[in-house]
Amino acid sequence: MVYRDALRQRARTLSDAEFAAIVWVPRLSADERERVRSELMVTLAQPGDSICRVGRPVTFWFGLVEGLLKMSNDDSLGPIMTFAGLAPGGWFGEGTALKREPYRYNVQALRKSLVAGLPVETFHWLLDHSIGFNRFVMCQLNERLGQFIAAREIDRLSEPEVRVARSLANLFHPGLFPGVGQLLRITQQELAYLVGLSRQRVNLALATLHEQGLIEVTYGGLRVLDLAALRAYALPSEG
Repeated sequence: MVYRDALRQRARTLSDAEFAAIVWVPRLSADERERVRSELMVTLAQPGDSICRVGRPVTFWFGLVEGLLKMSNDDSLGPIMTFAGLAPGGWFGEGTALKREPYRYNVQALRKSLVAGLPVETFHWLLDHSIGFNRFVMCQLNERLGQFIAAREIDRLSEPEVRVARSLANLFHPGLFPGVGQLLRITQQELAYLVGLSRQRVNLALATLHEQGLIEVTYGGLRVLDLAALRAYALPSEG
């Protein structure tokens, strides 16, 4: 399993297009943007590579440019529990970066992924200097809290359709993952890893959601037809 030393060896600066696509960059002043442009790096993670590992110190704040990542618990202490899937356009680890504490979770690439990293010192410098960046981070923390509460709720449910619907609703979250849009490149096996179900059960759940007009299964991915209905479908029923 590869960790950050190997990822740093593959690191490069961002292209102009990659930098322009970062959702929080327009919130920065010209001086702030210039500093970030010079220090932000991107690297290629292969399937199975670890971007974050439990117990390791935080040195970067990360964002996903392309690909698919999984955030999970420490697998050395028992069964793997997936906390969240991380889709393109999303940034993660701001809580750990804020507290400068060791990671309490693992983040692993499920497929070949392009991952951006901002040095944690620059992250804190932006917090000290940029109102726009502070607002973005506050929104991120609020949305992430809702995401984890939803994940906790879905862990208590056994219906595969509900588990798949909730996971898809999270992956299509426009605030956390603005790079996804309406089409997410994901295989049924990758979705099975995120949901914690077999590929066969995920396939059946997707067929049910498709029949109800909530999603469209396309070659190499999924298209959401009604995100609001998908979120409502994922809500636990009231007793």
